[in-house]
Amino acid sequence: MGYYDSQDPNNRPTQQGSYSNYPRHTEPQERYKKPKGRKRAAGFSAFGGAILGGLIVVFTTPALSNIGWLPYEIESNNPPTEEVGGTQIDNSDGSSQAINLNVSSGVTDAVEKVSDAVVGVTNMQRSDFLSEEAAEGTGSGVIYKVDGDKAYVVTNNHVIEGANDLAVTLTDGTDVPAQLLGADAITDLAVLEIDAEHVDTVATFGNSENLRAGEPAIAIGNPLGQSFASSVTQGIISATERSIPVDIDGDGQPDWNAEVLQTDAAINPGNSGGALININGEVIGINSMKIAQSAVEGIGFAIPTAVAEPIINDLETFGEVKRPQLGVGIRSLSEIPAQHRSGTLNLPEDVEDGVVITSVAPNSSADQAGLQEYDVITSIDGEDIVEGADLRRFLYSDKSIGDTVTITLYRNGDEQEIEVQLQEQQSF
Repeated sequence: MGYYDSQDPNNRPTQQGSYSNYPRHTEPQERYKKPKGRKRAAGFSAFGGAILGGLIVVFTTPALSNIGWLPYEIESNNPPTEEVGGTQIDNSDGSSQAINLNVSSGVTDAVEKVSDAVVGVTNMQRSDFLSEEAAEGTGSGVIYKVDGDKAYVVTNNHVIEGANDLAVTLTDGTDVPAQLLGADAITDLAVLEIDAEHVDTVATFGNSENLRAGEPAIAIGNPLGQSFASSVTQGIISATERSIPVDIDGDGQPDWNAEVLQTDAAINPGNSGGALININGEVIGINSMKIAQSAVEGIGFAIPTAVAEPIINDLETFGEVKRPQLGVGIRSLSEIPAQHRSGTLNLPEDVEDGVVITSVAPNSSADQAGLQEYDVITSIDGEDIVEGADLRRFLYSDKSIGDTVTITLYRNGDEQEIEVQLQEQQSF
C-alpha cells in the first residue's frame, strides 16, 4: 500500500509505495520553504544579538570596573606608556594617554636613605687685608652620629684646612655653625660637631672590606657649592685596593700611600667629604679626590670605611689620631744623590732601597734605642722598606703603641739590627 501526505491532497501514492510531488503542483513546495526561511532569519537575528551583546560587555566592563561597580579588577593589555612628572605621552597607535607611574629602583631607595645626612661644609677664612671673613672654599660632609643635642660630621681635612670658622649647611638650607673636633692630614679626614636640633637623618656605615669590583657605587655631595647641593652620581666600584701616593708636606715627595676605593661615579670639586654609598644606602667610603687631567675620565677615589672608622673614632674622642712612632725624621734613599750614598752613607752598591734618618727627636723611641742620624733603615720585622711611605704605612697600619719592632739598618756601611719599643706619636 502506498502512503501520502494527509495534509497535502495533491500527493498521490506511487506504484513503488512512496509519494512524490507532481511538477505542476508548486504551492506545496512554497509552503514548505517559507518556514525554513523564517528559521534562518531567526538564527541570524540571534547571532547578531550575541555579537552586539559581546561588544557592549567589552566596551562597558572597563568603565564599570573603573567606577567600582564590578567585584573584580580588569587588567589592561594595552602597550605601556611612560610618563615623568605628569607629562602626557603618545601611544604607538597615535592616541594619547596621561598616567602616573611610581618610579622606584634600588638606586633611588638607597639615595633616599642617606641623602639628608650629606651636608655642605663651608670654610670661612679671614683675609689679611680685611677684618671680615669670607668663604674660602666649600665641600661636603656626612652626618654619622647623633649623641644628645650634638651631631657629628665627617669630612676631608683639606676641606677644613686653614679655616677660622666653619659652617654646615643642611639639606633644608639651614646653616649651623660647626666646631672642629680634630683633623688628620695623613688620611685626609676631619670630624666636626654641630647642634643636632635640625638633624633628622644619620648615615649608616657599611663594610668596605666586602666590596667587589663591579658593584654599584653612588656618590652624593655638593659639587660647586650649594648651587648643586645633594647631587647624585652613579657608577661602579672600579677597584677595591688602590694605593695612591700623597704628598702631605708639599715637598714634592710622597709622605703616605693612601689606601682608597676607586670609582667611576663622578666626583667633582665640592664633592670632597661626601658619601660614597652602596645599593643598600650604606656609606662605604668618604669621597676624597680624583685624577684631574684632561685625558682622564671617571677615576675618583674614596677613603674606605674600614680605614676611616678608627680614624673618626680617635678624632672624635681625642682630637687626634693615636699612632705609634719612632721619633725620627726620614728621607727616601731614592732622593739621595749617588755620590752621597757611596760617600756620606758608605752604603754597599747593592743597597738601593730604604730610608735615611735625617734627625732623631730627644727622648723618643729611636733616641732611647740608639738610632742615629744617617742610619739607613731597609726593613722592619722582616718587611722591606723602600721609601718613607712604606715606613709610615707599616707603623700606622700594622703596629700599635707599645709594640716592639726589630729594625734592620746600615750604619757606616755595616748592617745591624736594633729593637725599638714604639711610643705614641706626638706630631707629624
